[in-house]
Amino acid sequence: MNGHDVDERVKLLQEKKKLAMQGGGAEKLERHRQAGKLTARERVEYLLDPGTFREIHMFAETQCFEFDMQQKKILGDGVTTGYGKIGGRPVFVYSQDATVFGGSCGRAHGQKICNVIRLARKSGVPIVGLNDTGGGRLQEGMDNVAGYGETFFENTMTSGVVPQIAAIMGPCTGGGVYSPALMDFILQVEGTSQMFITGPVVVKEVMSQDVSFEELGGAKIHSTISGVAHFTAKNDRDCLELIKKLLSYLPQSNREKPPVRDMGDDPQRLCEKLTYFVPTDQKKTYDMRVVIKEVVDNGDFLEISPRYAQNMIIGFARLAGRSVGVVANQPRVFAGAIDINAADKGSRFIRFCDAFNIPIISFVDVPGYMPGVAQESGGIIRHGAKMLYAWSESTVPKITCIMRKAYGGSIPGMCCHEVGADQILVWPTAEMAMMGAESAVNILYGREIKASADPEAFRQEKTKYYRETFSTPYYSASKQLIDMVIEPKDTRRLVIDALLMLENKQIEGRPWKKHGVMPT
Repeated sequence: MNGHDVDERVKLLQEKKKLAMQGGGAEKLERHRQAGKLTARERVEYLLDPGTFREIHMFAETQCFEFDMQQKKILGDGVTTGYGKIGGRPVFVYSQDATVFGGSCGRAHGQKICNVIRLARKSGVPIVGLNDTGGGRLQEGMDNVAGYGETFFENTMTSGVVPQIAAIMGPCTGGGVYSPALMDFILQVEGTSQMFITGPVVVKEVMSQDVSFEELGGAKIHSTISGVAHFTAKNDRDCLELIKKLLSYLPQSNREKPPVRDMGDDPQRLCEKLTYFVPTDQKKTYDMRVVIKEVVDNGDFLEISPRYAQNMIIGFARLAGRSVGVVANQPRVFAGAIDINAADKGSRFIRFCDAFNIPIISFVDVPGYMPGVAQESGGIIRHGAKMLYAWSESTVPKITCIMRKAYGGSIPGMCCHEVGADQILVWPTAEMAMMGAESAVNILYGREIKASADPEAFRQEKTKYYRETFSTPYYSASKQLIDMVIEPKDTRRLVIDALLMLENKQIEGRPWKKHGVMPT
């Protein structure tokens, strides 16, 4: 082969690359930008460290011959795939291109996505999916189902091996929504993205209901009502920045610990603000987020699903530079009681942290599981059991801090020693018992109260005795049910001391099993 032949072939390669990078063409790309979106390739470039992206399968094409698809095929088949770095750490990525067949998934499209998911799993690095798809490609018939089905399998095999993050940056419909649903976290862009199985036209035809795209599957719906979206973002760039922040808390795979970062916040810093922050009066409320931010490094807390099941707070923070998962009750909502949605939210997060070696800190102020006909008929028993299952199954360091109250079944629901807590720290203001003193006295002394000459005085006397005898942290401490009674101002330094002490925790004596069966 002479030099001229080489030059011609290199020129052909360059032309094909240029053609592949045009996606659906300049006009469609510009319309995409006019809608306030970045293009598929612009999203990848913004997400990854400059100059690190290496594209895979740029020249893949549909193999479909029906509906004149061979004359319509486009290099890359509507999805950009490859690998690069975020903050200097390797990551695999795919980005669907809505300018090519509406971002629809055919077999070649699906195979490209499956390939990078497999490579991420084999390489032990996270996978990030930037979704913008009209669903399955009708022209390819059952082949698009094969493309989706294989993707679902790869997502499932990768679950718990490397972090999987899905960003919804445009429509994500039909079968296209199930791959993100199988991933660990979903971010959704406000105003320009929707998720739904069946669109407004089908809903109108089948259910006779008029509904808009936003009402059916917009970011507000999925971040507040369905709980499908864990984060929302104002625009594409905001979404991509959020992905970078999320990844900073996570390890590359289940074989590693999260990275340690010096945050410049003294591990022995006292939290003087907490001394009087939490009201001793059980009927008064406060914002648990203030407690969390006072304790963690630099007050930096990445809350997950902040607008869904708001009686349960979950998210990532750092203590002494170590990533931790936070699970906390929110007294401002339902007094912090655990309902169906809160149990689902908390238990899934506990299992994620356990899968990826992230210690868990629980901040407890909980009156119990939510009572009522709606909760019982909705299955609070099986949903609430998920919390117990998740705590018991997890093997990462678990530190519990009880501040004001912990009653009944919600005590193990927020992690006590019996379900796996390694250290339990309790404020002197806390009450712990099977139920609150007033309710307990009404049950224990019901007849005596009625027979008393002064029922109210008798009730108050017994309530005071019950509270001061059985509900105090010292009663639990005397039975070694808790490890320390601490001053509120010492919460940060003592939680960090426990965390560092447990850093190399080992688990012994668990039975062999293929896997357990978690309550549904």
